[in-house]
Amino acid sequence: MNLKVYLERRRRAVDRALEGCLPGDKGHSTTLIRAMRHSLFAGGKRIRPVLALASAEALAGEIRPVLPFACALEMVHTYSLVHDDLPAMDDDDLRRGKPTCHIVFGEAVAILAGDALLTEAFRVMAEAALRQGANKTRALRVIREIAEASGAHGMVSGQVADIEAEQSEPNLALVEFIHVRKTGALLLASVRTGALLSGASERALRKLSRYGECLGLAFQIADDVLDAEGLTQVTGKRTGRDQALQKVTFPAVMGVAAAKERASDLLEQAVAELEVFGRRAEPLRQIARYVVARAASA
Repeated sequence: MNLKVYLERRRRAVDRALEGCLPGDKGHSTTLIRAMRHSLFAGGKRIRPVLALASAEALAGEIRPVLPFACALEMVHTYSLVHDDLPAMDDDDLRRGKPTCHIVFGEAVAILAGDALLTEAFRVMAEAALRQGANKTRALRVIREIAEASGAHGMVSGQVADIEAEQSEPNLALVEFIHVRKTGALLLASVRTGALLSGASERALRKLSRYGECLGLAFQIADDVLDAEGLTQVTGKRTGRDQALQKVTFPAVMGVAAAKERASDLLEQAVAELEVFGRRAEPLRQIARYVVARAASA
């Protein structure tokens, strides 16, 4: 399969669905809606929603019931980026090659836009769960998964650990603790979303979960390497920020070459977990290879 074509086709489907997820201008602050749209439609390959769709495909599941939850994953991810870019966090002025939300709309509106994206994500999922014919048990399980991956057990916990670790002596255990939560949790939830909504068996869910765990860690290693060695034209944001903020990263702990090797090992583990699904899991295989290739080519 052609991954570029696949990603573009899925990205368009997700973007069409996302258009229907945001409130209209009527009865709402137009500034808020503009700020939400500025970040949500700033570009990107929509990796998290695509993983949810590809996971469903690996189980021969239908795409349509997964789309609202895939959109919610992107909304949660975007909220985290808006807040992560704030001066109190990583203080970034570029995201995906465009000015960050707080640069355009100010800090207060950016914070509220992030809040709104997170809250609207759960509205979107709740509405999908209440639709006629929806499997409510599966939907509720996914909502719980995404909440855990996003909150105090996952992404937010990782963000706090990341902040507290700044300017500290890096070690591998701390790096993994941070990144499994800060980045890996939502990627894992994305894979599990498609699987759960498609009625995965316990064995299939274990295989896909292990794939998601390996992919999540490899994804963050790739990001760390790109921040250290990539170009702004490629990354869409200022590079060298991790070192400037004295962040605890994989390159800081083990060096760039060893970090790339670790990402390659994780790729092999991720792909091995997909063997049981045959050709239906080819999109998941190629997404994992794409993620690691970003680091290898930096």
